Amino acid sequence: MVKRFEKVLASDRVAEILIRIGAVGARPEEPFTLTSGTKSPVYIDCRRLISFVPEREEVIGLLESLVRDTVDAPTDAVAGGETAGIPYAAFLSWKMGLPMLYVRKKPKGFGRNAQVEGYVPEGSRVILVEDLIFDGGSKVNFINGLRQAGFQVEHVFTVASYALHEEYENSLGSIGVRVHWLTDWPAIVDKGEATGFFSREVAGVIREFLHDPHRWSQARGGK
Repeated sequence: MVKRFEKVLASDRVAEILIRIGAVGARPEEPFTLTSGTKSPVYIDCRRLISFVPEREEVIGLLESLVRDTVDAPTDAVAGGETAGIPYAAFLSWKMGLPMLYVRKKPKGFGRNAQVEGYVPEGSRVILVEDLIFDGGSKVNFINGLRQAGFQVEHVFTVASYALHEEYENSLGSIGVRVHWLTDWPAIVDKGEATGFFSREVAGVIREFLHDPHRWSQARGGK
């Protein structure tokens, strides 16, 4: 039996795991460039988690609890986005005993010209599972691909998030999709500062970035 999801405890625990396995980095003096072109003082490599088996299993268990506690209607399949979402969709679909799909960034251009791989009947209710969400732009592309294939998609689940609530509402909320995550950067920076992983100065820079990521980025030559 899956225990009821406890958001604050789960967020703190996943933040602790990501820090402990070396999946979190901070470099305020030489910002990272995210896929979106945004300059960021922090980076999360959630792909690293797939190699740490006990930690991975704990996180997938928490993700399952979050899904079951959040989605009212039956879930017919779990989809992962190319490429980082694919292992998480595989782990979660196995855990939940559900079919898995994966969705490409764009149609492959030959054969059936498919953007979605795998099979479930048209009209199936599908959740999208990803490792991380920044502004939500890439998730919109994946959801559009799933919907064009005939599936109902109303929820995105991620391991970690930058907690940009307004941007998620604008990008995903506007197409009828809700975003859920296990942990986010506010929780990670709090845990990192409390444990000494981040100094007070570095934590301050991270919080300044999170307050207005695009302004922080543009001041440093990013998007």
